[in-house]
Amino acid sequence: MESGARASFRVAILLGVVGLAVLGASGCGSGLVRQYEYEEEIYLSVDGSASVYVNTSLAALVNLRGVDLKTDPSAPLDRDVVRKIYNSDVAHVVRVSAWRRFGRRFVQVRLQVDDITKLGQAPLLAWSTYQIDRLDDLLVYRQRMGASAAKPVGPVGWNGSELVAVRLHLPSRIRYHNAGADNLKRGNILVWEQTLVDRQAGKPIEIEARIERTSILYSTLMLFAVSGGLALLVMVLIICWVVRKGRGRVKS
Repeated sequence: MESGARASFRVAILLGVVGLAVLGASGCGSGLVRQYEYEEEIYLSVDGSASVYVNTSLAALVNLRGVDLKTDPSAPLDRDVVRKIYNSDVAHVVRVSAWRRFGRRFVQVRLQVDDITKLGQAPLLAWSTYQIDRLDDLLVYRQRMGASAAKPVGPVGWNGSELVAVRLHLPSRIRYHNAGADNLKRGNILVWEQTLVDRQAGKPIEIEARIERTSILYSTLMLFAVSGGLALLVMVLIICWVVRKGRGRVKS
């Protein structure tokens, strides 16, 4: 019996390892973990406000948006300069972070936006137009990313495989999108990808997603509220029944 238990334990471990390997392979194949040279990540709310994260190498930022920054990864980075070039009347910089990858320096700029349809007025995001339409029970989000600055940056280690992406986090059920058959990536996340070469050439990225106008969070809270109310009602009814039954026993 003991040897049989050990054998079963070994089989369970082997199956677990195989399962993890399969999951890892499928995750890599489906693009759950991707490295982008430039990425705009948008967390959209149903009221049109948004948190926007720009994750980019300094080389891509200079090349695509035409700013004047040093691309040498060993050069000191002045985060206040990065904050200044991203701050605008329509987008407030919350935080600037930095790291190195592939021998290049990367930055993340977190922006808070009150109205996503005005984000194209921000100088470094003016290559896109942002639009929201409300049709019956749907909210339709559209974005078109146009030409880049294509500013020369010299040799920075690019090999032609670099990717650019727009990642959209949506707050409610998705009814339609044009992100491609391999989306949704995770929950309510859509990703539009493009090669850096195509982005440098200004090939447009056309984005459209249609979602329900009631957020998932609101629906979830309403469900909890209704469920809690029903549970409380049932508890009150049970207490009333117990009290009445106790009074009947006392009278008898």
